Amino acid sequence: MTPAPRWPAFGCAIALALAPPVLAQAGEATACARDVLVASSMQRQAIEQLEQTGSDDADRCRVWRRHVETMRRVSSVYGRCLTGTERSARLAEVQGSEKEFSGLVRSRCKGL
Repeated sequence: MTPAPRWPAFGCAIALALAPPVLAQAGEATACARDVLVASSMQRQAIEQLEQTGSDDADRCRVWRRHVETMRRVSSVYGRCLTGTERSARLAEVQGSEKEFSGLVRSRCKGL
């Protein structure tokens, strides 16, 4: 009897060796979709908090500092997970907001 060819087993081994990166990419895409959703929610909440801030300087500075930190975290997610024009637009928005409120904190919140 002639032994069975080994190529089918070799082909299966190659397919299995290539599968983990594909599965990892799918897992990353799922994680990014979730992360973008959470980041968008954080961004909306930060804007709502800005709108509800009172006239007390200490309160305003606290909210501004929190806003800056939130925009940095959101920016990180958008930079990692988005592509193309959506990435550019969202990054410009959150980075612009972070820069604006960082400036306000520096100029108006000394000692608060």
